[in-house]
Amino acid sequence: MDTGAFQDLATQNLIYAYPPLYEGILIKRYKRFFADIELTSGEIITAHCPNTGPMTGVSTVGSRVLVSKSNNPKRKLAYTWELISVDGVWVGVNTAMPNRVTKLVLEKYLLPTLGNYQKITPEVAYGEAKDSRIDFLLTGDEGFTPVYLEVKSTTLAQPPLALFPDTETTRGQKHLRELTALLPQYRGVMLYFINRGDCDRFSPGDEFDRLYGQLLREGIAQGLEVLPCRFQITPQGIVYLGLAELGLENLVEN
Repeated sequence: MDTGAFQDLATQNLIYAYPPLYEGILIKRYKRFFADIELTSGEIITAHCPNTGPMTGVSTVGSRVLVSKSNNPKRKLAYTWELISVDGVWVGVNTAMPNRVTKLVLEKYLLPTLGNYQKITPEVAYGEAKDSRIDFLLTGDEGFTPVYLEVKSTTLAQPPLALFPDTETTRGQKHLRELTALLPQYRGVMLYFINRGDCDRFSPGDEFDRLYGQLLREGIAQGLEVLPCRFQITPQGIVYLGLAELGLENLVEN
């Protein structure tokens, strides 16, 4: 691969186009926010890792990665780690990207099940103590039931099965409880942003957080809606592929 950036060659099907990306090899990820990467030019850089999770299965040393570069002189780290290649499939690791792309999906009305909303409001306080923020609140004309929509980036997979979460998440459990508590006065929606194109099924990651899986199933039984959204990730950008099949049979009873 040339040491220059990947070029955006075909954008007509992209819902989001990446800036020029540069290829390298992952040397190590450390202190959550840092990744040492050797670019194809031979230069070794430290890139910002915009992912606070364990990155199970998507942080293997020696993997091909792609980084973006900022020209902002105020940034301490010019490069940002965006993608990693897992068994030949590009996976998005920048956890800021799913909300950005989901907003584009909502603006294009690509999820008809959400109804004819008129306004998209990000980061709305909700919950009994108003100490949580929902990713998006969708509102409409009189008679439209407001939709509280939470987005979760999903990178763990046993292809063709995508799984969330990849670790115990008390924050995620809290979100499920708060969304379920909104029912039936409002609609609660969990949107799982499947950040890789090799999965057409989705299931809760019971092996990693059994309680999360239980809460998700209980929420669904009470009317919580689940949208496992599939995305193809390429060096040029992101393509929306539609919904994955939802599977809830993985929980093993003790």
